[in-house]
Amino acid sequence: MRRTSLPSVLPLSLLLAAAAAGAAPAAPVPDKGDVSWMLLSTLLVVLMTIPGLALFYGGLVRAKNVLSVLMQVFVVFALIVVLWFVYGYSLAFTEGNAFIGGLDRLLLRGAFDPASGFATVATFSKGVVIPEFVFVAFQATFAAITCALVVGAFAERVRFAAVLLFLVLWFSFAYLPLAHMVWFWAGPDAYTGAEVVQATNARAGLIWQWGALDFAGGTVVHINAAVAGLVGSYMVGRRIGFGREAMAPHNLTLTMIGAALLWVGWFGFNAGSALEAGNGAALAFLNTLGAPAAAVLAWCLGEMLMKGKASMLGAASGAVAGLVAITPAAGNVGLGGGLVIGFVSGLSGLWGVHGLKRLLGADDALDVFGIHGVCGIVGALLTGVFNAQSLGGPGLVTDWVSASVGSNGILAQVAVQAKAVLLTIAWSGLVSLAAYKLVDLTVGLRVDEESERQGLDISAHGETAYTR
Repeated sequence: MRRTSLPSVLPLSLLLAAAAAGAAPAAPVPDKGDVSWMLLSTLLVVLMTIPGLALFYGGLVRAKNVLSVLMQVFVVFALIVVLWFVYGYSLAFTEGNAFIGGLDRLLLRGAFDPASGFATVATFSKGVVIPEFVFVAFQATFAAITCALVVGAFAERVRFAAVLLFLVLWFSFAYLPLAHMVWFWAGPDAYTGAEVVQATNARAGLIWQWGALDFAGGTVVHINAAVAGLVGSYMVGRRIGFGREAMAPHNLTLTMIGAALLWVGWFGFNAGSALEAGNGAALAFLNTLGAPAAAVLAWCLGEMLMKGKASMLGAASGAVAGLVAITPAAGNVGLGGGLVIGFVSGLSGLWGVHGLKRLLGADDALDVFGIHGVCGIVGALLTGVFNAQSLGGPGLVTDWVSASVGSNGILAQVAVQAKAVLLTIAWSGLVSLAAYKLVDLTVGLRVDEESERQGLDISAHGETAYTR
């Protein structure tokens, strides 16, 4: 393959598999099947966000705030897509240093060149590539849904301008560096085992250098967004009447529809992260079907043991919990491991929403940290366990990490996973704290008491969702 300045962003397990086989990539030939699958996957992730996430969140708030949440998700999606095209993609996925990329693709400069536009992402299992524009669009949807996830934590009491300004700052200084650290890799033309390790250590993002596994965004998306949401729930403060007034979801039908759309869209999110229509996508697709199914059953079982009844909200939350947990593992574990991860995440998410939330004392309105944070951490750590070949996983990355750190087996990989989780929590937490403080000093974070009691639909947007 001809050398380009573009990233080779591919699950590390596939790179090492190619290395072990002594395989050199063939000349770049666009594969129409891969291109079609990636375009479809991109559309599926759009579906996850608008309408999926918007309806899921919209049904969970009170009727007087439903349009405000829909508006926040919709406009945040649009905002981040524009920022991604302007500078986000370049800083995340071009070569710079271990923490952030460069400006080679500012305003997607050079991406129109057909000489390089068809040599961006190599899929070594078949020696084919996809156009750079396809990868740009796919990753734009990841950035957008990550930022949209955050708004659920401080729903029903934040200024609209504050939401947008905060997410511009957080996207720039939290999401982009973590995306680069976890997913960026650029390597030589030919691959042997030594060259892969050397190139990985010399030119990759920091967390990739460690050998951490994150197939589709357990750290970058879910833990990252959850920490930002938790910090925001503290910084903004509790809703008026929290703990004293009823704040039940106003429309669980919307929430169920949103959860269903999230599950459907997640097939593009996870299976699309294989970057080809091959075995990796098939494995991720299968795990994205099995893990959330197991999580739904686990959550319902937990509710029945706790309260004697299983709820629709619990089933929908269980599905999301399983989807979150399987995200880093989707192409990195076997089906058995995926089912275990799903079942554990269902119980973990239930505890996160009902137990941990009380311990933290935060008004995380839509349980962003309880589900995305807790289950993201569970999924990231269990990926290190079930990646092992002895437990049905590919095992290649675990073997490489073991050799690199002078240890062996599952414990070595779990240690690396834990280190990636801790860095994500610290990075997102510090950036979030600074960004919220800056926004509060400039435009102000919270609406006044009268506006909050009236509801943000009327006070912020001059509309109502329902007419009488």
